[in-house]
Amino acid sequence: MLIASLHQGISDLMPSRLEFYENWLNPIGMRDGKIGLAPLAAVLSFLRQEGEPYTLVTSRAGEYAAQWTFDDLSPIKRSFIRALPVMMRARMAMRLAKTVVRGSYDGSHAVAKLRHGQGTFALRSSIFCAVREPFDWPLCVFYSAALAHLFALVGVTGEVRVHSCQGVGDPGCVIAVSVPPDQN
Repeated sequence: MLIASLHQGISDLMPSRLEFYENWLNPIGMRDGKIGLAPLAAVLSFLRQEGEPYTLVTSRAGEYAAQWTFDDLSPIKRSFIRALPVMMRARMAMRLAKTVVRGSYDGSHAVAKLRHGQGTFALRSSIFCAVREPFDWPLCVFYSAALAHLFALVGVTGEVRVHSCQGVGDPGCVIAVSVPPDQN
């Protein structure tokens, strides 16, 4: 899912650079599921060197991954989730975001906590944040964008932001979540 969503994000936002990135994210490899860690790491490295387009592309890719994860649910399950009270919908969105994390890279996982409208989404082994030298901006925006999009899909209004990022030198990646309880 990560490879396809990155490819789609690059196609949407950097169409003139798509041919360059398809050296690593080639359609045949995507179709056969044969794009490994090295080509993915190369794409992320080159994207980081592009500057702001990195954030735009990885955010868009996170939104695609969230949408595809939600679309994979049965219509009944989607309707059931949308009928839950707001805090339960928020927890379900965070649970679905954990599915996005697990589907993005085999070594990644997340721990989600939400209590009284405040929460965290802590990432372990984010492929986006595995860098040699710290960067000036958060690198795990793929996951924050995915979670924010899942909130929107289940009808939750809330704030989702990168609180800390291993890619900028913090001890770990944590996405802060704030969900006002007075929603329908």
